Amino acid sequence: MCGISGVFNLRQPGRIDKRLLERINRLQSHRGPDDEGYFFDEHISLAHRRLSIIDLSGGHQPLFNEDQSVVVVFNGEIYNYLELADELTRLGHQFRTYSDTEVIVHAWESWGEDCVKRFRGMFAFAVWDRNKKQLFLGRDRLGKKPLFYTVTAKGQFLFASELKVLLGHPEVDTTLRNEMAEEYFMYGYIPEPYSAYKHIFKLNPGHHLTLSPGSEIAPRQYWDLCAPDQVLSWEQTQESLLDKLQEAVRIRLAADVPLGAFLSGGVDSSAVVSLMASLQNKPVHTCAIGFTEQAFDESEYARQIANRYHTEHSQQIVDPNDISLIDTLADIYDEPYADSSALPTFRVCQLASRSVKVALSGDGGDEIFGGYRRHRLHLAEQRVRNAIPGPIRKSVFGPLGYLFPKADWAPRPLRAKTTFQSLAMDAVEGYANSISKLRRGERQSLFSDSYQHSLNGYDGSEILKHHARYFTTDDPLKQIQYLDMKTWLVGDILTKVDRASMANSLEVRAPMLDHEFVEWAYSINSKNNIRHREGKYAFKRSLENHVGHNILYRPKMGFSMPISTWFRTSLKDTLARNVLSTNMCDSGFFDVDWLKKMISDHQQGYRDHGESLWCLLMFSLFMARQ
Repeated sequence: MCGISGVFNLRQPGRIDKRLLERINRLQSHRGPDDEGYFFDEHISLAHRRLSIIDLSGGHQPLFNEDQSVVVVFNGEIYNYLELADELTRLGHQFRTYSDTEVIVHAWESWGEDCVKRFRGMFAFAVWDRNKKQLFLGRDRLGKKPLFYTVTAKGQFLFASELKVLLGHPEVDTTLRNEMAEEYFMYGYIPEPYSAYKHIFKLNPGHHLTLSPGSEIAPRQYWDLCAPDQVLSWEQTQESLLDKLQEAVRIRLAADVPLGAFLSGGVDSSAVVSLMASLQNKPVHTCAIGFTEQAFDESEYARQIANRYHTEHSQQIVDPNDISLIDTLADIYDEPYADSSALPTFRVCQLASRSVKVALSGDGGDEIFGGYRRHRLHLAEQRVRNAIPGPIRKSVFGPLGYLFPKADWAPRPLRAKTTFQSLAMDAVEGYANSISKLRRGERQSLFSDSYQHSLNGYDGSEILKHHARYFTTDDPLKQIQYLDMKTWLVGDILTKVDRASMANSLEVRAPMLDHEFVEWAYSINSKNNIRHREGKYAFKRSLENHVGHNILYRPKMGFSMPISTWFRTSLKDTLARNVLSTNMCDSGFFDVDWLKKMISDHQQGYRDHGESLWCLLMFSLFMARQ
């Protein structure tokens, strides 16, 4: 796992500042503390930071083909590189290393842009072809590895694994993108392909970009998650599920360094650990985070799996009131990011990095098997939408959604406001409402009149509506799984894990997000993913001989943090100081009186604005760095 960056002269050849590239590339040295390398010519400069995982002695980058006409910098892992190397050798290519990186240059020579379709893994890379004078960038199908890019006023195309590298270049335009606040306070992150900055973009997952001097920037999609030709029966699902997942785990065990796994005590990580144990003779090294408060602690379940599979288990107890990382998070993510589980995620990566350089995770299980509560609620809402015509729903549920109080204090079944709001909307708008950090009405109260006017009617749900145009199925569960893959998975989950792990120089591999496994899992009958109000039903049933019932069928916990309590105790002063800072009040984004009211109402116990205030705190830390 690594960090890459580069500068390409789009307009005309010319000298590229070597010292500048070295300086900004070292801003991501945490991604690759083991080595660095550079390539320069009149058209392009390439830079690399290396975290050595495979072929420790021979994998130095940039890496070239036989005649030095093709050069690559690469971040990620190609798990089928041995098979590809055999095929490319038969085609006449000569390999000088045992690194998966070298496969990329030869694959480009043989297959051109289609090379990305042959790679099974996680990747973001740049290939420079001297003969063709072409720069080729590719990002993996699901977006496990990041890739940012921009163009300067002088016509230089810059790219990097992390936003901070581009921000370190003095000629990069750092004007904030006006819509980013609307999107952030809806999603809790800035969805692809946008960033917080007007002129800096993320290459979308499943896309590549080819550039030549004078060419336009036009990324092209090479992969999408399509509806299955045939839905799997219950028997087909149960016969194949664990075998398919085991194969995805197996190919991720290749490493020339110590390798382990995260073990939260949940279904997904327990499944991965159980399969790892079946595939290797030595004990699996597992890492878990526990909390001093039982309401947040899953460590006992992690210990059960560790004992069952005789793992070498490391555990760290974390005080859920540990707020020491908050400033660190703002530095790691480079743009507004509001998932508070980034705190324990950083801690478990920190713990794992003390004993291994690679860790397998259970990321993706909820997305591909229908494991979120919102998935079950959406299906229930959709049954109502199908039964009641839209105009009637809007006239009945719209007023109820407006009049019903926001009962954050009440048990979940009594929190009907969001449900009434969603039922008045169509399926995509309703799902957008259910996933929003702050819902549309809350954002309208938060934002100043001038900012709302500047949006000219734009709403963050337009991003979901854009993706919904590419639905190839009328299955309501598969539709929102598709939306999750395009937004939540890459923007929240994978971003969280990439930045937290790489900040600790740790590589994380996610078997459940193997694209072949994802494509197969998308063929599971949705009725077998959610049955009897139980999410991930088929997956859990397949695991019953491997994971205890008390783990499989207990309520989902996740990495929750007591943020509402923090803002009434340890973070009370910090919250007010940052959210009501000059940077925030003068930004033009907010109704300052409403900010004051939110803080006051929360701290006096009138309302629970915990999640909204966390979004505001993280946004304020971002603004303070501008």
